[in-house]
Amino acid sequence: METYPVALITGSARRIGAAIAKYLHTQKYNVIIHYRNSELEAKDLVAQFNATRSNSAFCIKAELSNYAEMVMMVDGAKAHWGGVDLLVNNASTFYPTPIGKSNLDDWDKIVDSNAKVPFYLSQLLSTELSNRNGSIINMIDIHANAPLAEHTIYCMAKSAVKMMTLSLAKELAPTVRVNGVSPGAILWPSNDVGLTDEVKANLLQEIPLARLGSVIDIAKTVHFLAVSTYITGQIITVDGGRSL
Repeated sequence: METYPVALITGSARRIGAAIAKYLHTQKYNVIIHYRNSELEAKDLVAQFNATRSNSAFCIKAELSNYAEMVMMVDGAKAHWGGVDLLVNNASTFYPTPIGKSNLDDWDKIVDSNAKVPFYLSQLLSTELSNRNGSIINMIDIHANAPLAEHTIYCMAKSAVKMMTLSLAKELAPTVRVNGVSPGAILWPSNDVGLTDEVKANLLQEIPLARLGSVIDIAKTVHFLAVSTYITGQIITVDGGRSL
């Protein structure tokens, strides 16, 4: 009986996370869809995957800022197929926090989802991944290097994930590889208040390839890092040249 590697992707019911799950599934991964609120989308994805290949996907609901729920998700993920080979830390909170208007709740929401959760998930799964020579892939952002106006807390959090990726690559070697993917403009934010057509056009002018990227560009990069067994501690930027 053929066995498949198992990927746990956080925040994977929608958008980039869903694209990563779909692509990994086509590459013969069993996938675990994590979601918080997007239950219908998560269950629909699982149904699609299982219709294509029986018993190849399931979903887990968890509020990852709650440590007990994070542990529950990890335990459920390990138990379902007997292990996890790949952790993709994709779940993220993104919205502006202008100086003078942000508060402690903003800090907790943004730093928790973007930095604290990936670290503790990596810690919870480190032994499991080590036993299976697995890997961790963190979704970062080009704004970990070049700040985005009025998004200081988000940029700080993503910068922390960048350093976490490098640090864990050293600490978990040689049995766990840790890498990152740093997207540029791939999808307009789902809450794109203030992103007028003019603002979007100006942003596209900053990109040498003069267009948004595709979610499949990110998904293929994640897969490349997942199967490249001699790459660790690297962050691949996928931004159409915007960071040049």
